[in-house]
Amino acid sequence: MNEEPLNTRDRSTPLRVLSRSDLADVPITPGDVVRAVEDAYLAFAAGDSDNPRKLSVANPDGWSVAYAMLGRDGRRRVVAMKTSYKFDPGHDRSTKRYYTTITLYDDATGAPIAMMDCARVGALRTPAVSALLVRETMRRGAESVLLIGTGTQGRNALPHLLAANPQLRKLMVYGTHPDGLAAVHRHLAEHHPQALLETVTDPRAAAAAADVVLATAGPGTEVALEAEDLAPGSTAVLVGYGLAPSTLVRADRVVATSAEQMQLTGTDMVGPDGTLRTVDAELPQILNRRAVARRSDEEKIFVYNSGLVLTDVAVAHALAERAIADGRGTEVPLWD
Repeated sequence: MNEEPLNTRDRSTPLRVLSRSDLADVPITPGDVVRAVEDAYLAFAAGDSDNPRKLSVANPDGWSVAYAMLGRDGRRRVVAMKTSYKFDPGHDRSTKRYYTTITLYDDATGAPIAMMDCARVGALRTPAVSALLVRETMRRGAESVLLIGTGTQGRNALPHLLAANPQLRKLMVYGTHPDGLAAVHRHLAEHHPQALLETVTDPRAAAAAADVVLATAGPGTEVALEAEDLAPGSTAVLVGYGLAPSTLVRADRVVATSAEQMQLTGTDMVGPDGTLRTVDAELPQILNRRAVARRSDEEKIFVYNSGLVLTDVAVAHALAERAIADGRGTEVPLWD
């Protein structure tokens, strides 16, 4: 049997490679990111896009874990493959290595669009998803939010949250790293110079007064808010760490971006019986009004933000378009 001939057009189709530095200052507003992410969810809910379950492999000694994710955005007509690899033998910052990339293809022409570092994509996509989750789950009249954590996700959280929820006026942040706290304040001021942000020293007392708790801390945090620490009618969103399993076990309602993803990555939130609470509603169906997020203002709602690769595709495509239009990146004749 003869091998399939190589597509002759491949020789004249270079691959645009966009590095972390190429993408670092590509202009995009939190509002643009939130809209791109919401469009991706709505397309998925309508059946226009595909988001298969991610594949994973891990070193049996726990030294590394890798994921591969494939998605097709039917409205943008883009197919993408995202990979991530974490090497963490010592479980500390000095030995940890993390690499993530995404490759985009034009599903209308068959041409490659770009291969990109995915760090900024994730840094923008995740807080935009949280912003939508909060918008759909917070009780009527909600005004206050407590942010736990000042890492990458914490620094991007509030500008995106306010882009989708401008009525949130009482903003609080808890963190233990002075540089991180300063960065959270600075980043918020860049996008919302009139916003007031209070640094709190007692996260439990702050949580008791917060309509929304957004937990973005890293695995080293000593904060693990329990169900009784949360105010009646509050929404608690888990992005990283900062919430104890009781906040899920004892919630009146559970919302996730994906029930399947929560089953895969949320195992540290299992209850005393060793099982993980089931999800009552998923964000894509909530956004297209096929599911209800909140049934009353008195409910405590637990929200799990695990993301879908389609949201990475949407944000990556937006960044790639801007970067390429600006002449950034390097063209590599990979198929020459």
